[in-house]
Amino acid sequence: MPVITMRQALHDALREEMLRDPDVFCLGEEIGRFGGSYKVTEGLLDEFGPDRILATPIAEGGIIGLATGAAMTGLRPVAEIMTINFIIVGMDQLVNNAAKIPYMFGGEARVPLVVRTPSGAGHQLTAQHSQVLEVWFAYVPGMYVVAPSTPADAKGLLKSCIRDDNPILFVENLVMYNEKGEVPEGDYTVPIGQAAVRREGEDVTIISYSRMVHLALQAADELADAGISAEVIDLRSLRPLDVDTVIESVKKTNRALIVHEGWRKFGAGAEIAAQIQELAFDYLDAPVARITGKDVPLPYATSLERAALPGLEDVVGGAQSLVGRS
Repeated sequence: MPVITMRQALHDALREEMLRDPDVFCLGEEIGRFGGSYKVTEGLLDEFGPDRILATPIAEGGIIGLATGAAMTGLRPVAEIMTINFIIVGMDQLVNNAAKIPYMFGGEARVPLVVRTPSGAGHQLTAQHSQVLEVWFAYVPGMYVVAPSTPADAKGLLKSCIRDDNPILFVENLVMYNEKGEVPEGDYTVPIGQAAVRREGEDVTIISYSRMVHLALQAADELADAGISAEVIDLRSLRPLDVDTVIESVKKTNRALIVHEGWRKFGAGAEIAAQIQELAFDYLDAPVARITGKDVPLPYATSLERAALPGLEDVVGGAQSLVGRS
């Protein structure tokens, strides 16, 4: 299989879906001549023209509102929001309109809308540009929230999302656009709401998504050197959440460690921990543990930014603690 970057995988998914279905179009700030802030849409304007690659003003509410209306008429818009931090401006359109219209119209109106946006920290972009807010949208009935960790999944999931009839927030991690990985050739899709077991193990289950999956896999390597066998679950989507795969793994290992980049209180890990406690309590040999970002606005200084984010030693230490506590 060819090895390509996450950026290229996303670009290829968009191009292939636009070639396959004339109802697919893209809109967002600087996605035309500039090729998007992260160059995902580079070259698409020349190939598909301004009617299908719409460069918009800086107006997130307008972007999502336009896309929602277009989706209701039968088109399949893919809206790019420059960063998840800016999606707050368009949150009313996404949460109060896109997510609720199918329900409020009794299923007579569908909203096949994809909103692509990067999330996460790591580039000293400070508190207003480094937030992990996807859990806000995973809270909303009617929304799907997808967050791939590999180029292969990024391409396959984006294609699935574009073909789906629900409004979907497609979360790309800010520091992963240059990450490389093998991607299958030809047309393929990855199911929405199906987690992947990235590594099998016997002693502890590490559950994560997006960039933190790679941290979990690094930790699993270190844990193996210490004689601890860690199973790593990549959720791939927060809503729908593949609880069955998580529970099956925890029943096998009897310990669960949840790792995510966002804030600890009321975060994605809290929901996952609650599901494990409700569905696999009798199988637990230790309390469910969480490794998360610190509950602070992210600092600018590199040393402070690093201290506020989950690190390799945090994950390794958390897993060792769980195994030692049994």
